[in-house]
Amino acid sequence: MAIRQLRYSEDPILRKKSREITDINDRIITLLDDMAETMYESEGVGLAAPQVGVLRRVVVIDVGDGLLKLINPEIIETNGASIDYEGCLSVPGVSGKVERPEKVKIKYLDLDGNEKELEGTGLLARAMCHEIDHLNGILFIDKTIEEE
Repeated sequence: MAIRQLRYSEDPILRKKSREITDINDRIITLLDDMAETMYESEGVGLAAPQVGVLRRVVVIDVGDGLLKLINPEIIETNGASIDYEGCLSVPGVSGKVERPEKVKIKYLDLDGNEKELEGTGLLARAMCHEIDHLNGILFIDKTIEEE
């Protein structure tokens, strides 16, 4: 595993749409491991592949309940609304209020290529939406209601 170089808000790669993963190979596994190590080193709760310069649809999340490695995550259902502060490892020193769904259901592939579903509320729902936005070239600063 290795710490990868983070990309910051002015980097054009963060504004591009990531490509779907069709083959879960050793390079994808290594990427996910490196992303997790980078996220923990930077004290984040989530990290998407574009944030380390790779336009592939993978994210890692850990809101304190254990590490999630999500391949091709896609939001399939949302409920409610919640406004809270967000920050981002790619936008250091900036936080702002963002409205997100209170409850989110996603589908994704696990490391073995099995399709799974995951429901999250609160911080997990917020992190899933935030990281999936990264895969679509969207940063939280695009959605802020109020900046700090």
